[in-house]
Amino acid sequence: MARNTNVKADTNAPPITQILAKFVSTHPSRGWSDAVDHEAHRTLMNWVGCAIGAARHESAEATLGGVKMLQPAPQSSILGRTEKVDMASAALVNGVTSHTFDFDDTHLKTIIHPAGPVASALLALAEVTGASGRDVIDALVLGIDVSCRLGNCIYPEHYDRGWHITGSTGTLGAAAGCARLLKLDEQHTAWALGIAASQPIGMREQFGTMTKPFHPGGAARAGLTSALLAKNGFTASPKAIEAPRGYAQVVSTKYDWNEVTGELGQRFEISFNTYKPFACGIVIHPTIDAATQLRARGVKAEDVERVELKVHPLVLELTGKKEPQDGLQGKFSVYHGFAAGLVFGRAGEGEYDDHIVTREDMVALRRKVAATIDEKMDEAAADVTVILKGGRKEHVLVEHAIGSLERPMSDGDLEAKFHALADPVIGAAKASAVIEACWKLGQAKDVNAVVEAARP
Repeated sequence: MARNTNVKADTNAPPITQILAKFVSTHPSRGWSDAVDHEAHRTLMNWVGCAIGAARHESAEATLGGVKMLQPAPQSSILGRTEKVDMASAALVNGVTSHTFDFDDTHLKTIIHPAGPVASALLALAEVTGASGRDVIDALVLGIDVSCRLGNCIYPEHYDRGWHITGSTGTLGAAAGCARLLKLDEQHTAWALGIAASQPIGMREQFGTMTKPFHPGGAARAGLTSALLAKNGFTASPKAIEAPRGYAQVVSTKYDWNEVTGELGQRFEISFNTYKPFACGIVIHPTIDAATQLRARGVKAEDVERVELKVHPLVLELTGKKEPQDGLQGKFSVYHGFAAGLVFGRAGEGEYDDHIVTREDMVALRRKVAATIDEKMDEAAADVTVILKGGRKEHVLVEHAIGSLERPMSDGDLEAKFHALADPVIGAAKASAVIEACWKLGQAKDVNAVVEAARP
């Protein structure tokens, strides 16, 4: 069989690996606005809440069962549980739980969930090294910046090929953050990024299974390992990201280097982070928002004759499961999202319990939803018309769902979400203590207040 040797490659790419290494290793502490710093604390708190909320989920039990067979030394904590394992395994487990409910943060430009890989790695490492809270926040901002800038560089072609971009860029973000936390110099940071570049993780085929949340966990573990190897002199190509056979050009047909270097150190991608009010794929949120608005108008599920839903093509590509069989599949069903929003007026984790997804009235309502593609629709929009028995119509157009940059969740909203997730696991008093510790982390001497309060 003849090989295709006509693949076009950019042989004159800027030294992206070295540029990022210098940025991560030398950018001054808190070298950004107060708004950016506040967003970092919001990101951390949202991540912690998501991880605690899923601490007793079967995916957490399965992950812990696997890593315990390795007989790891008890170094770092599992949020929402009493167990401690080695730091690489803690990064894996906390990464899994933080994404299990699909309730974590979202960088909307790329659909990356940035905190999962980066924060999971940082917390595990910081608990062992005794790093200050300020060092953790600094590393979080910089690690997320690396992850999302690389995502900007290769999205959407990379995602369209089938990569789960949260994992595939998250490995590099976690490596960058851990390199910063370890105070590695430019050379060792470049090695950490280079090692991580050989470990992209995550295929979209896994959506709807436990392996989807494994992706940010696996990325956290791989990024942490990359930084530890680099610290001890393990080498990598100095052009691992940008070379013709390096990370970006291998995993994508698009690689816009300006997306990595533009306003580097001036614009921070964490500023564009958003937080989910609904525990499912972000492209479903406009439809759920529309359903809750219809419910507020008095529309009842039993009065619905049919529903006409118009969405962007990506919505049905990602979440077109008409007949989900369990909660995980329900998170990728725009049909179930609409039904949950109309029946309950919300779509938290409880609305994705297996028994809710398979409940007879929910199945019946889902089957009344006719979803069609409208190429002119934005990914962040949904056009919903409900035809009621008797012929009356109700229409809602959502251009930006609640939780978006245009309609952001407030600090109070995030705290309420945190309590809803964490109270059943660790109790309301401890949840309040974790929230307070997260807000104060930038001034804390270490991360102990967070991990101790998060232990049931």
